[in-house]
Amino acid sequence: MQGEGRSDTEAAVRELSVVGVRVELPTNQPIVLLKEVEGDRYLPIWIGAVEATAIAYEQQGVKPARPLTHDLLRDVLTALEAPLRAVEIVEMRDNIFYAELVIGNGVRVSARPSDSIALALRVGAPIRCADQVLTEAAIVIPDEQEDEVEKFREFLEQVTPEDFAG
Repeated sequence: MQGEGRSDTEAAVRELSVVGVRVELPTNQPIVLLKEVEGDRYLPIWIGAVEATAIAYEQQGVKPARPLTHDLLRDVLTALEAPLRAVEIVEMRDNIFYAELVIGNGVRVSARPSDSIALALRVGAPIRCADQVLTEAAIVIPDEQEDEVEKFREFLEQVTPEDFAG
């Protein structure tokens, strides 16, 4: 389903980078952690195990024997000459995040953030977030807690995509 058109000037957006994925205990719920490229806010988004695996595979350079759904979508966009220009997390409603794929000449398609992030990583597209969403949902990690982020990064270096298998 195609998203309603809106100009990029209607809402301020910030670029994010993917810190990585991990499993939140005790619920065993995967989470993807994003960070402002030019800022100190972090955006945690709880995601499904399949999407966590897809993100972890791409970050670790794992190439499955057969293409995953996100690889298929990348290949379809390439075949249609409709490149993914950006991913934008545009809204949070009832604790659910909503994203849009910005394709080709500005066509917007509604998508889950987890799928959007997995696809963006595969094509090198920027990941952006509406400033309003960051204001509502992001967390600032004080300097004294930076070691927690470092522990998170160390965890990411040791975890394998199979750790996310349900």
